[in-house]
Amino acid sequence: MKKGLWKSLKQKSLGRGLLLGAMVLNLLFVSGCGQSASAPTDTKSQSVELKLAHFFPATHPAEKELIQPWAKAIESATEGRVKITSYPGQTLSQADATYDGVINGISDMGLSCFSYTRGNFPVLEVFELPGIKYVNSKAASKVAWEGIKQINPKEVQDTKLMMVFTTGPGDLYTKEPVRGLKDLKGLEIRATGLSAKSLAALGASPVAMAQSEAYESLSKGVVKGNLGPIEVLQGWKQAEVTKYLTLTPFLYNNLFYITMNLDKWNSLTPEDQKAIEAVNEKFFNEVAMGLWDKQNEAALKYAVDEKGMEVINLSQEEQEQWMSLVKPIQDEFIAQMKQKGQNGQEILDKVKSLADQYNKEFQ
Repeated sequence: MKKGLWKSLKQKSLGRGLLLGAMVLNLLFVSGCGQSASAPTDTKSQSVELKLAHFFPATHPAEKELIQPWAKAIESATEGRVKITSYPGQTLSQADATYDGVINGISDMGLSCFSYTRGNFPVLEVFELPGIKYVNSKAASKVAWEGIKQINPKEVQDTKLMMVFTTGPGDLYTKEPVRGLKDLKGLEIRATGLSAKSLAALGASPVAMAQSEAYESLSKGVVKGNLGPIEVLQGWKQAEVTKYLTLTPFLYNNLFYITMNLDKWNSLTPEDQKAIEAVNEKFFNEVAMGLWDKQNEAALKYAVDEKGMEVINLSQEEQEQWMSLVKPIQDEFIAQMKQKGQNGQEILDKVKSLADQYNKEFQ
């Protein structure tokens, strides 16, 4: 009797042991599966931090109203996977080295002007040619962005363009009044790219330098004037060192870019690329393309009302003379494109057609 009872108890104990072992094995199996399933989520949550270099001051609207909100929107749209840190004031790259800096990985992204490295972007010079009038920066920016999409020049395919935008028409700001061609003769004017070439054709003496250097050069008399958008009178404090504003909307249009290192762009997931491009289009349309119009209006009021600058309108006869002198620059663009195996006349005609279209739309 005792022997049978003992045997029964041993069998029950063995059964409980087997059951407990099975439960432990099942728990380990489930736990292992749980770790495997969570791995993709952990990988997806890893973020990419990008450095953006540009030359504008930290207080400039380009930084405060465009770059900072745009960067935050990208971080939000990618659920924190893409974070952008801005380095304004040439702290990471000089203005004329920004594009190469993006290619070489000195920065991951950059904002600067194509005209600061004239000759590197021959096709894009069409958007800055003198003799093409733009009513404002909205029209000029739309022409440039749509034109680049249609022309698709090889010269900017070594980076990923986020957007381009422009100052729109610019004017002359001088220490002495410029009311005609005779007043420009030999006058040292800060200018870059095709603007410098236009001034030389008009008899002035262009001096190449970035906007960030213009204030000091004007204050010391190194140059006697500047050719640029009206916003420089306030944003770059140049109303403090000039007295006269001569309206010359057919002489100037400066093209900016925001671009990204191509390898960095290709390393992003298609999902994040799509999200970023949606943010780009939104900020181009709602902020970038009209950024200079807003600044120009405020700067003109500031320059005239607070600094007492005199605004000079050229006579119709003077305008026609100026236009005839810069016309050969358009012809030279066409000839240079031909040497590169491209139809410069077709490119120029496309831009003029887009200018007519968007000048009417944004008048």
